[in-house]
Amino acid sequence: MPGKLADCSSRDPSISELYVVEGDSAGGSAKQGRDRHFQAILPLRGKILNVEKARLDKILSNNEVRAIITALGTGIGEEFDISKARYHKVIIMTDADVDGAHIRTLLLTFFYRYMRELIEHGYIYIAQPPLYKIEQGKQVRYAYNDRQLEKILAELPDQPKPTIQRYKGLGEMNPEQLWETTMNPETRTLLQVSLQDAIDADETFEILMGDKVEPRRQFIEENARYVKNLDI
Repeated sequence: MPGKLADCSSRDPSISELYVVEGDSAGGSAKQGRDRHFQAILPLRGKILNVEKARLDKILSNNEVRAIITALGTGIGEEFDISKARYHKVIIMTDADVDGAHIRTLLLTFFYRYMRELIEHGYIYIAQPPLYKIEQGKQVRYAYNDRQLEKILAELPDQPKPTIQRYKGLGEMNPEQLWETTMNPETRTLLQVSLQDAIDADETFEILMGDKVEPRRQFIEENARYVKNLDI
């Protein structure tokens, strides 16, 4: 197994989960906060290879990609065997910012192109970490978007004045908070990735990372109005 993989003790793939986590800081918190029985953690250092432009031999020589392939146990491409999957939930956990979205798109594109059956069998998920922590007295609540934040604030009494923390990254959460908000099966929110999600990610990726300049310029112009909503 890859050196940085913190594996779970269970050998039953149907209950085992692999969290693919952006960065060592969040990876460390996830390792401390997880349920070791069924949750494995694989931290990624930096961005994985651009699979749009690279040949297969170059992709396979990339450390981050190799770590994912080894951890999953399925093989890749024509040698892929879904029955050898060591986890039936592969959960992508990245920051809620532009870099996080880029890493998520890279991973989805990689799974779509080389391990598509994982998506078809419903094994790929995206974690939904909270954006805000709201504290009032001893009460702590979490909001996953701006609308939810407004709703929570409207429900709270005026006094004492609540304090609001906006999480810029997963690394800002301690292990207990990460477990409570993002990893505990009873309280977390996971988005299951559909084949259409992966196709959309692949098309976006091809536009942004491919060799054709015109489609990229057009995409950026069409989506420029959304950029103000991104946390850069």
